[in-house]
Amino acid sequence: MLKNSMNVALLLLIQLLLIAIAVQYSTADESFDVRHHLSTVSRYGIVKDISDDSFAPSQNLDQCTPIHLNLVARHGTRAPTKKRIRELEAFAARLEVLVRDVKEQKQSLDKIPAWLMGWNSPWKGKRTGGELISEGEDELYHLGIRVREQFPSLFSEEYHPAIYSIKTTQVPRASASAVAFGMGLFSGKGKLGPGCHRAFAVTSESRASDTVLRFHDCCQSYKDFRKSQEPTVKKLKEPVLDEITHELVKQYGLNFTKQDVSSLWFLCKQEASLLNITNQACSLFSPAEVSLLEWADDLELFILKGYGNSLNYRMGVPLLEDVIQSMEQAIKAKEEGYAPGSYEKARLRFAHAETLLPFSCLIGLFLEESEFELIQREQTLQYPPKPPKTRNWRGNLVAPFAGNNMLVLYSCASDNSSKYFVKVLHNERPIPIPDTPAVMSMLPT
Repeated sequence: MLKNSMNVALLLLIQLLLIAIAVQYSTADESFDVRHHLSTVSRYGIVKDISDDSFAPSQNLDQCTPIHLNLVARHGTRAPTKKRIRELEAFAARLEVLVRDVKEQKQSLDKIPAWLMGWNSPWKGKRTGGELISEGEDELYHLGIRVREQFPSLFSEEYHPAIYSIKTTQVPRASASAVAFGMGLFSGKGKLGPGCHRAFAVTSESRASDTVLRFHDCCQSYKDFRKSQEPTVKKLKEPVLDEITHELVKQYGLNFTKQDVSSLWFLCKQEASLLNITNQACSLFSPAEVSLLEWADDLELFILKGYGNSLNYRMGVPLLEDVIQSMEQAIKAKEEGYAPGSYEKARLRFAHAETLLPFSCLIGLFLEESEFELIQREQTLQYPPKPPKTRNWRGNLVAPFAGNNMLVLYSCASDNSSKYFVKVLHNERPIPIPDTPAVMSMLPT
């Protein structure tokens, strides 16, 4: 009798444990926001505050004054490119075929989500693409306002292009981002319209010769490297696509291929990021599957644009040199007592993920100290670990839409002499960097 009671109690305990586990996973699923897992297709406002903000700079800058700011920013949220728009239109036709096959085989349609039958691309019929959308304009406009509010002493002077330099690539979404940022930065500073806006200059180099902001287009060695690595990337991503394709075929009864799943994931990212729709394409994937697809995107990013090869970030040296040169000029102006209004106080640049990523790698962001030693020797780092393991390298943190790095040069009075420090902010938050001579030791003291 006692034994039976113990068995019953044990069964009840197991049931309670199973219920608790089910509730835990249910709660986790409910709190899971796919918009936090879209790699570089992530909206800035969704992800800018999810990074760890526990880092505090070791140097107390309370007695220091910012004298110069360098900004390197990615363009804001954009529409799909023309190539991707055509891909989505072709995918709509492919979905029709998949549904028709189920009907012809006289199988039940009950498992097929209603939205999927008769689906058409939201961008159907568009003949242009890749442009900055209104949400992207908003991201850069408010970034400009926040930068001015955070560094009021830097932006207190009357505008002049020699004081506030704004540079961009010749790609329209980048130049439009620069304009939106400038409208926020200088809002209320002019006499144009009810917003008291003012005109400002935005300059750019030719696409063919822009080695500072569009170096990936000017480097044939990089183009050759990227093409050579595409089969490797495809092979690394294949097991993830195989696994998820198998699950989707079993769950929905549609004969999806790996290419179909890849298109569905792209559609999910576009719907979630651009349209705030998460209950269609994204709903086909479980949180675990989303995490794997995100990791596959981040892995591709790592290999082709990040720490996967030293060529990826060595291309960005001209940009780093431009940043250092601007700091040296600011220090010279400080040391020689230039009059206000006669020297540059901010150099503001707007480009692409292919610009921001190599620059972030050059200054050693998202690395452990030991890893920085490896990239100094131009050795390859290990790939970002697969979920459920955690990783520093995440596309939504490294280069979301409107992602940015700010290097702020401070002058600090000390025993009748000046010392200079650089504070690095990534997506507006202070971030640690290794003690790299590339940035710190090249500054005169």
